[in-house]
Amino acid sequence: MHLSAAINSFKSSNLISWKTSGKVSKVKIWPGFTGQGRYFEFHSNLIPASSDFVRESLLCTSLCRDGYKIRTVEHLLSALEAKGIDNCRIQIQSLDSEDTEVEVPIFDGSANAWVEAIEQVGRKEALDRCGNNVEKLAPYLSEPFYVSINDSFMVAFPASKVHISCGIDFPKVNSFVLWYADC
Repeated sequence: MHLSAAINSFKSSNLISWKTSGKVSKVKIWPGFTGQGRYFEFHSNLIPASSDFVRESLLCTSLCRDGYKIRTVEHLLSALEAKGIDNCRIQIQSLDSEDTEVEVPIFDGSANAWVEAIEQVGRKEALDRCGNNVEKLAPYLSEPFYVSINDSFMVAFPASKVHISCGIDFPKVNSFVLWYADC
């Protein structure tokens, strides 16, 4: 069985529930200035898409700041990274103006819908605050890097090409899924 077929059968399994808040949200992505990075705007609060604002969440990545929380950011941020968009304001709204927590739509559980939406509207080159084009800075890793939190870990090695391997263990259903990607 091919990996994609295995993943699709796993997603549709009755053994696993994919819990979401069920609340509707609206997302708009606006071009940002060079060097601003990616950040979310929720109820006029700015939350940078940075590991400094990640908080522990069950089965998703959440960004939190000043009592506001944005859940399931991983698919949208992956799509932005894949399409080379590193400076943008991600405006997100909940239908309930009293909410202090909002969830980015997860669509089919991948970044594909976000990638398609970005390709449909296109990209705009980031400019500095004076309207000038600035050469894109490309970060590189000069030595191996390792970080772990509880039972999760990440390892990165210097390389000329991006290769990503990741896995998730579902101990309650005795299942482990592994993904590979070359960029």
